[in-house]
Amino acid sequence: MKQFTHIFGEVILTSILTIFGITTLGHAETTAATRPNILIILADDLGYADTGFTGSKVVQTPNLDRLAANGVVLKNGYVTHPYCGPSRSGLITGRYQARFGNETNFTYSPYDLHQGLPLTEKTFAERLKPVGYRTGIIGKWHLGASFPFRPSQRGFDHFYGFLSGGHSYWPDSVTTQLDLYSANGNLNYSVNEGGKLPLSRNDQVGAFEEYLTTALSRDAAAFVKQGSEPFLLYLAYNAPHSPLEAPNELIQKYRHVEPWARRVYLAMIDSMDQGIGMVLEALKESGKLDNTLIFFLSDNGGVAPKAGYVNEDWADNGPLRKGKGSLFEGGCRVPYLMHWPNGLPRGKVYEFPVSSLDIAATAVALGEGDSSGHSLDGVNLIPFLDGSRADAPHAALFWRIRDGAGWAVRTPAAKMLKEGYSSNPPELFNMLSDPYESDNMIDARPELRQQLAQLWNTWNSKNQSNLFLQSNEYQKKRLELYRQLDEQLKADALKRIPLVIE
Repeated sequence: MKQFTHIFGEVILTSILTIFGITTLGHAETTAATRPNILIILADDLGYADTGFTGSKVVQTPNLDRLAANGVVLKNGYVTHPYCGPSRSGLITGRYQARFGNETNFTYSPYDLHQGLPLTEKTFAERLKPVGYRTGIIGKWHLGASFPFRPSQRGFDHFYGFLSGGHSYWPDSVTTQLDLYSANGNLNYSVNEGGKLPLSRNDQVGAFEEYLTTALSRDAAAFVKQGSEPFLLYLAYNAPHSPLEAPNELIQKYRHVEPWARRVYLAMIDSMDQGIGMVLEALKESGKLDNTLIFFLSDNGGVAPKAGYVNEDWADNGPLRKGKGSLFEGGCRVPYLMHWPNGLPRGKVYEFPVSSLDIAATAVALGEGDSSGHSLDGVNLIPFLDGSRADAPHAALFWRIRDGAGWAVRTPAAKMLKEGYSSNPPELFNMLSDPYESDNMIDARPELRQQLAQLWNTWNSKNQSNLFLQSNEYQKKRLELYRQLDEQLKADALKRIPLVIE
């Protein structure tokens, strides 16, 4: 308990300094000639325990495991939201998405000039391109489909992938015919969300002639080999997100695994790891591997029935509670590693909580990027990982769903949360002795509850109400279900009043 109190005291002090703008970021010593390449690899709906470096004995991920063994594993690595779109908004801007009112997935709306990452926000590409970085995104965008929001308008020199939130994996499924309802009368969500449209290449139709994960990897390998200037590449796989589709030879590799859905899911992860190996080999061949800072993480936790994904139960989040969509650890704590031979230690496991927000901050610091405009919520992680600093990178991390219908705050020592789609009361956990959230101490620690509530309320005072409504029939039906489950959610969503927690 002494350790718990001591750490929490340091957290409170740091949070006070942060609130008043008295912060110190680590500084990497780089020059224009030595600025690293930045490669951000994002998986989609990857379970916490579904890589070798996070403990899986089933799936084969040798390339990720080598990166982990020769880099830094961020044991308490978090994303800013437990599902796709908002999480990506936080990642690409380095700012909590609640700062600019983005708490729902953007729909695939190619003629909607409102539905997209707000133009008030700068992506990490927009911060690094002006200082000489060649920038690219390959894979899933999901941040707006109309022209002003597309990658070419948000700082990226190169785009090969899809604008929607998901996509089929096989070329023969591609169609340009959108039908609101499928043959059985159900809403055809995937088709109408762009999941079967042709791929895009720099605002033109892109060739798609092989398994999608392989096609994306091949394009990424070509990108990293080009040019002599430093590059920023955001490789955003949609694997292993549904639909469950994989090459048959890989499915057979896991034929001993049951049920079938998990077998295919593991094959999709295996294919992604092989694709990452293709990119790593390209970096080696071009002599760029040692000076390339690689981040790998997932956009949220794996799908799990306990988190409301009733028909999706193929992921393994290990000892973490719940999964995608939840504010418990299984929803927003993800596999996370960094690898940079020229600048990071090898074989290190880092324990303090870090965030996907730190990716933009680290990249901009090392690349000497444009720091104008909104300040970033992340920090440069390098001084914390190379031993220059021994304190925690963050006094606290925060989450918010639908204007505060769901919320969470985590310090290095404690976490308090309220699930967004549940009428259950808040819960409080000692993250040092109970990292898997099994012993709720909300009633036993009223003073700690008050301290964490104050941290969250101070942070939330700088946020905006959610600006983006669920705008298609499918999402409206889901929102109505959530309203039926939780009257508090209904009040907060309709009145648009940020919740103050107690």
